[in-house]
Amino acid sequence: MVTDSLASALSLARGGDLVGAKAMLGRIVAEPGADADGWTMLAGIEARLGDAAGEKAALSAALALSPRHLPALLARAASARRAGDDRTAVRFYRTAFNAAAHTPPHASLHPALEEAQRFTADASRRFAETMEATLTDAGLTAGNVPPRVGEAIELLLGRRELHVQQPSMFYYPGLAQRAFFERAEFDWAPRVEAATAAIRDELMALLADGEPFAPYVASTPDQPAPANHLLDDPAWGAVHLFEGGQPHPVHADQCPATMAALTQAPQPAIGTRSPMALFSRLRPGTHIRPHHGVFNTRLICHLPLIVPPGCGIRVGADTREWREGELLIFDDSFEHEAWNRGTSDRVVLLFEVWRPDIGEDERAAITALLGAVEAHGIVADDA
Repeated sequence: MVTDSLASALSLARGGDLVGAKAMLGRIVAEPGADADGWTMLAGIEARLGDAAGEKAALSAALALSPRHLPALLARAASARRAGDDRTAVRFYRTAFNAAAHTPPHASLHPALEEAQRFTADASRRFAETMEATLTDAGLTAGNVPPRVGEAIELLLGRRELHVQQPSMFYYPGLAQRAFFERAEFDWAPRVEAATAAIRDELMALLADGEPFAPYVASTPDQPAPANHLLDDPAWGAVHLFEGGQPHPVHADQCPATMAALTQAPQPAIGTRSPMALFSRLRPGTHIRPHHGVFNTRLICHLPLIVPPGCGIRVGADTREWREGELLIFDDSFEHEAWNRGTSDRVVLLFEVWRPDIGEDERAAITALLGAVEAHGIVADDA
């Protein structure tokens, strides 16, 4: 049997008879049905005999039979390292990491994988240092390049994680992968920001009448509870101005300046989901864990009203702080999280708008499409 022959060849190799082991493995891999294990073992013998070309040929044969054969990938990377070809070694190691992620490796391979991780990290560091020197010589340094070029350089050097849109319910293709949008890009933004003082006054009037905030993430009778650590926790609170796609029967009338300001923004109107607007509060010590929004067809807008020190939000790879009266606009289909590490409440006016890169005809079609989805009882939570 082939298995028995491999064991015999291994026994010969362990006994020091490398020539005999090579001859036996040569016969094994010549048999019909030979697999990558035999070729990989043969490659190991060739390496011990000092035949680099023979080792490479055997590993090529193994990977032709099984492109994700983990021992062969690790051996091919090691042979490239011995030849001084670090770039090729890194490529094979990264392929090995992907293979190991899909199929848990045998414990005997763990030391080799750990060494591969160390080598790859060191190679990446050396690559980044070399590239940084080259880019400096070319004048491509921070502050001297357009923002997107700078972001691309950070990604290339491994100093920035790649984040992309991952909406939990509905993905619309072809949209720009941008986590944050600048307020200056929207002609309606100054009109909303101009109402900040009046909006804050209406918020303070609500607070003076009692405790208007309810948990942002709330359980619903007879429905599965959202998997959120702040479920039914008023630490992340909401005062809805639009709810179920309609003006709130109480709060909307109490906040006429706020409702008027919201008319300046291009809000979606989709069934019971949109418009959506609320005062959002984070109490001190509250952390909204990383999550994704349900759509990538909208942008979330925060008009900061009360912002103590120690508050921030991360969207994708970028972190920003709120500034009272200045809109913060982002795509919540990117992974995002927020926190209040201050000593008092943080409150923003939160609402959604259409993405500017979706035209009117597309908006009409998306509205009809998502309306049909909702009509069939398919819902998704934002939290």
